[in-house]
Amino acid sequence: MINRAYIALLALLLLSCQCFAAIGTQNLRCEMLMNPQGIQTTSPRLSWEITGDGRGISQTAYQILVASTRAKLTANIGDLWDSHKITSDRSVQINYAGKPLASRTACYWKVKVWTSNGESTWSQPASWSVGLLNPADWKAKWIGYDNGFPWDSVSKFSRLSARYYRKQFDAASGIKKATVYMVGLGHYELFINGQPIGDQVLSTPPTDYTKSVIYNTFDVTKNIKQGTNAIATALGNGRFFTMRPKYKPQKIKEFGFPKMLLQLELEYNNGTKQTIISDGSWKFTADGPIRTNNEYDGEEYDATKEMPGWNTIGFNDAKWLKPELVQASGGKLVGQMNEPIRVVQTVKPLSVKLVKPGMYVMDMGQNMVGWLNMKVRGMHGQKVQLRYAETTQKDGELYVANLRDAKVTDVYTLKGGGEESWHPVFVYHGFRYVEIVDYPGTPTVNDFEGQVVNDDLPVTGSFETSNNLVNKIYRNAVWGIQGNYKGMPLDCPQRNERMPWLADHATGSYSESFVFDNAKLYAKWLDDIEQAQKPNGSIPDVAPAYWNYYSDNMTWPATYLQVAGMLYHQYGDKEALSKHYASMKKWLVYMRTFMKDYIETKDKYGDWCVPPESPELIHSKDTLRTTDGKLIATAYYYKLLGMMQNFAQLLNKPQDVKDFAQLASKIKTRFNQTYFDDKTRQYANNSVTSNLLPLYFDMVPETAKKDVFKNIEDKILVANKGHISTGVIGTQWLMRGLTDRGRADIAWRMTTNTDYPSWGYMVNKGATTFWELWNGDTANPSMNSQNHVMLLGDLLVWFYENLAGIKSDSKDIAFKKIVMKPEPVDGLDFVNASYHSIHGMVKSSWKKDGGRFNWKISIPANTTAMVYVPAKSAAAVMESGQKAATSKGVKFIRMENGRALFEVGSGDYVFDSIN
Repeated sequence: MINRAYIALLALLLLSCQCFAAIGTQNLRCEMLMNPQGIQTTSPRLSWEITGDGRGISQTAYQILVASTRAKLTANIGDLWDSHKITSDRSVQINYAGKPLASRTACYWKVKVWTSNGESTWSQPASWSVGLLNPADWKAKWIGYDNGFPWDSVSKFSRLSARYYRKQFDAASGIKKATVYMVGLGHYELFINGQPIGDQVLSTPPTDYTKSVIYNTFDVTKNIKQGTNAIATALGNGRFFTMRPKYKPQKIKEFGFPKMLLQLELEYNNGTKQTIISDGSWKFTADGPIRTNNEYDGEEYDATKEMPGWNTIGFNDAKWLKPELVQASGGKLVGQMNEPIRVVQTVKPLSVKLVKPGMYVMDMGQNMVGWLNMKVRGMHGQKVQLRYAETTQKDGELYVANLRDAKVTDVYTLKGGGEESWHPVFVYHGFRYVEIVDYPGTPTVNDFEGQVVNDDLPVTGSFETSNNLVNKIYRNAVWGIQGNYKGMPLDCPQRNERMPWLADHATGSYSESFVFDNAKLYAKWLDDIEQAQKPNGSIPDVAPAYWNYYSDNMTWPATYLQVAGMLYHQYGDKEALSKHYASMKKWLVYMRTFMKDYIETKDKYGDWCVPPESPELIHSKDTLRTTDGKLIATAYYYKLLGMMQNFAQLLNKPQDVKDFAQLASKIKTRFNQTYFDDKTRQYANNSVTSNLLPLYFDMVPETAKKDVFKNIEDKILVANKGHISTGVIGTQWLMRGLTDRGRADIAWRMTTNTDYPSWGYMVNKGATTFWELWNGDTANPSMNSQNHVMLLGDLLVWFYENLAGIKSDSKDIAFKKIVMKPEPVDGLDFVNASYHSIHGMVKSSWKKDGGRFNWKISIPANTTAMVYVPAKSAAAVMESGQKAATSKGVKFIRMENGRALFEVGSGDYVFDSIN
């Protein structure tokens, strides 16, 4: 899967701090794994995780101390907040309730808990700092240059070089603290005295820069020295200088030329302060080595134009220009709270082959996202060209038709004189194959290294089964998910699109949450979506709205509510609901204006990408496979009203609960009058999606549910011979919809199919990520991205919640109560899975051996679990070698549909049963 050490990181939300606690009999050990700097709130949320030996560990109380200095915290003085002992079992999402926090405030905190095992000692200290909360805190000025240079081209295919900025300043002795606040639009690198600051890449994160601009905060105390210092930046284009400026202005939003805002604050031991800001006193040039950088087209680097020492003191910048004081982009400045993008992994190439004179093609063995690091020796002025693609033609050359007009080409010009090493810094590529042209000598796999670049999210899940195909499908999903994290969730990372389409990550965000701690990324994306909302309530299909697509359909913008619901269900993030409730309600009110007689009329995409009946077809011609768009839109409106009822209930809005329920009732009645055929017991044209949505959304009359589901079974097993026939919308509910009705075997059959259409078909055709089209290799490969996640549907949710049996209770959310209910389907011998929830690690490892079922589970401290063991009776279940019903910490509840249900507290358990 991912060649990176597993990071046991507590899943936390935007603005949270975190703390681990290990409790034995009396002791608590707390380790801070992230000390966020520059948070953009005065009310952060604090969480800790309790681990320990024994069973049934539950928290009964806690005490939090927050101090203004580490020394005060060590002395147990909570001058900012002493919660005192609070009787509560809550250990996550605790709102800071101390003294008001101002800009730049440093906060040090620790916690101790009382549990069923006794009182702990204080944890180790952790910290956070507050960013610049007010516009008046910023003294820096925006600087840039709102023109191109003679070697640039501002056209449909832009060629804009990087801009290099520098300034020298003097610092006195006795520096107590130095902090830099930095914005570089679109991307930046920051240096102090020649040393890079931070290990992030591709910063600043993407937003609609007219609505919000993200800044980074760095503690650079160790980088500043007494005397003269140099601070320097390099600016790339990113999403700010549009990848296709002057091209379809009605579609593509433009922001202008790169610009920066920098504020360095020095605090001395004697109490004095010094501030260095970006202003007209800086010097800049664009005549440096990065000659062009464009996310679609690549980066060109001319090492003969390097400027040795440009970011250090003493460099001669006499010929450099003075920057302009430029207008701000208009967006509100906010501190970055989602994880930065980093190089998270390296990939060794498999082979390099000569395909024609001067041209080699390298196979990385994996469709990956990032860049190549190249080592090369050659003459001054020689050029090496690297072009990227996902697949090759029969003659071994690259296949690039599916990349559209993206040039995806890096060019490196050698300076000569020895071995040179280079990789781009302001672009990324989605690729498996690389065309190498004019490389001096013969390139080998040892001359290149693939560097995987994406949001550095903690890995929270693992999943392995006895079925190698399923393992490959899971592996492909993980590679696809991580490759499309770029400060926002993308649809694809390789062609001239790379847009944050909403529907691609609707249920997808839920699936992804089992693999990566995606809480802060998706909290940030909710802000992007809200900022893209028009005053009338309309929400776009792409957010941030880099493309002007406001088609006013139901299904794509519905992602807004689905992601908010995911953050609450998986992470306990109630703030996501309260913060966005008004905007979500506003959108639903707006969409009701398109409703006629309680039928929602607006739909643009239908059940997007339904697999055609023949693998040679681009679109299905069989009308029985397509689903009425109004049916989809109306069913979704009903589903979302149910979600809003729940949100309103949680936020204490009783009138809204009543209004949503009344409207939902009218829609349900009219929906069934319009689409349900009481004779055939089917909806509309009887497609799987037509029947599945109303059934899963609980719109079907109670007396008709079995018959409607029978139509789904027959359609899949008979008409489609056990194969999938749903598109992006239906597939989001398919696997759970089948399993909830007792047909996990059908879901398993579709998972393990290897002929068209199926996920296994992609694997057997050599896919190492997910395709955009079920038949992307035969219908029209030029239309097929080979790294899309939208066809993933609810497959990974099903893997974890159903095959592994790891699921959060719907009321005691965020895995406070865990539902352990595996589906040991025929053909599957074992599942080993784990999920690091916000409360701690959950493990499920089961295997079948004849009629025996062996199941090892781990439940984190301060939680409980409902455990469903496949068995004929409770007496047939053993736990750790004794009758389960009498085992310590195990309580028998009842028999239910061939399972013995037990309630357990935290700890490790081994269940054995005979069926």
